[in-house]
Amino acid sequence: MTTTSAPRLEEITPRTFEAATGIKVRPEQEFAVSPVMQSLAEAYVRPAGVAWPRLIVDGDRPVGFLMAFFDIDWKEDGTLFRSGLWRLNIAAEEQGKGYGRFAVQSVAAEIRRRRGKELYVTWHAGPNGPENFYLGLGFRPNGETSEGEIVGVLELS
Repeated sequence: MTTTSAPRLEEITPRTFEAATGIKVRPEQEFAVSPVMQSLAEAYVRPAGVAWPRLIVDGDRPVGFLMAFFDIDWKEDGTLFRSGLWRLNIAAEEQGKGYGRFAVQSVAAEIRRRRGKELYVTWHAGPNGPENFYLGLGFRPNGETSEGEIVGVLELS
């Protein structure tokens, strides 16, 4: 991190809404992640407790947004439930400072708190995508795809 404060997560509330929706990734990354506004709309239409949207703040600066999911019916038939990182948007000017790693660690901690043993994520492969970031954190492709994206899993101990 480039600051002396520690990053933290904040709930999305009327007070943090504008800061959250103001988070923008680099233009060349926009293909790989939905805008925060779309994520918040998706969270709103899910059953309570499934989506976990949070603003990433360092000091008084909003630096990113994440949305986790808990116990989503992955196959939509009631046979496979998973938890993981649904969205990760780090502000263009804040990338490379450790906030993405902090976000993944925070989601992992919440999944562990809920007694989960795996953290799932999907990503677009190719240039400007987040594949190397996720692989560097220990995620491994599990051979599946979801909506054209690679599915990765991180075993939580």
